[in-house]
This record gives sequence, structure tokens and C-alpha cells, in this order.
Amino acid sequence: MDVLEAIYTRRSVRDFTCELVTPEQVQEILRAGSWAPSGLNNQPWRFVVVRSEGKRRELAGLTKYRRIIEGASVAIAVFCDREAMYNDTKDHQGMGACLQNMLLASHGLGLGAVWLGEILNRSAEVNVALELPTRYELMAVLAVGHPASRNQRSKRKGMEELLLKEC
Repeated sequence: MDVLEAIYTRRSVRDFTCELVTPEQVQEILRAGSWAPSGLNNQPWRFVVVRSEGKRRELAGLTKYRRIIEGASVAIAVFCDREAMYNDTKDHQGMGACLQNMLLASHGLGLGAVWLGEILNRSAEVNVALELPTRYELMAVLAVGHPASRNQRSKRKGMEELLLKEC
């Protein structure tokens, strides 16, 4: 899939079939995330792959989007390692690039995924559920699976609204 095609056709998928995501597909998604740019190439991202139904259910209980995590084949919790950081702004920008790479990789593999951020409201509880120390700051949880449908639609603002000026 062409990069621009992937960018323009990727959509957030919230409903999944029961078909499993393979370990190879998960590894490819993680690998794509790990290739995001980061300041000083510090690569502060860390991942927890949540496959077991029981652990996904526990994670799902920490968000109002519980049905999305429960319906996904796999959830990937994405963390920023605070000990690897050197600048909050730069490192958080890198985390966004990591997450976008993972979403694009999921799409390129024929999978569906959604970036869940509301769970950040309970990030301390996520760390406890996943048995992680506080040095790992939750950035998002990606719910990944085989899309139940591919009819997601989205609109974007026109450039006349977004472009402030050209100098």
C-alpha cells in the first residue's frame, strides 16, 4: 500500500470479528511503532501486548470504551519510559508518531485499530493492572483486530480553514 493511500484511507475501527491477530502481525505493528522518529533517537516507547481475555477485560473495566477493548483480538498499551525521556514536548511528539505508525501498520496489514485515549484518566490503575512501575507513563491503548466492517467515514477541514498563511 502506498504511504499516502494508507494515510488517506486509514480509519478508526471500533468493531471487530472474532478472528485472531497473529503474533507476527503484532510484532510488525510494534516494529512500525519502534521506527517512529524521536529526539536524540532516544526511542522512549514501551509496549505491553494484552492478548488474554481476562487481562483485556480488566483493562476494559478502566474505560468507558470497554466494549471496544473486549471486542478486539489484542490490546496494545503504549507507554513512554520517563527515564528515557529528555524533553517532555519532544518525547510526547515522538509518542504520537509511534502511535500513528502503529495505526498505519495495522491498516497496511488489513487489520483495524483505534487509538483509545480516555483510559488515560485511569492511567495509574492501568499501571497497577499491568504490574508496571510509575516510570512508565501511559500514552494510549490501541485496540486491534479484524474489522467487522470497512464502512467508516471521516471528514477533514479544508485547507482554507487550516492554512494560516504562506510566507
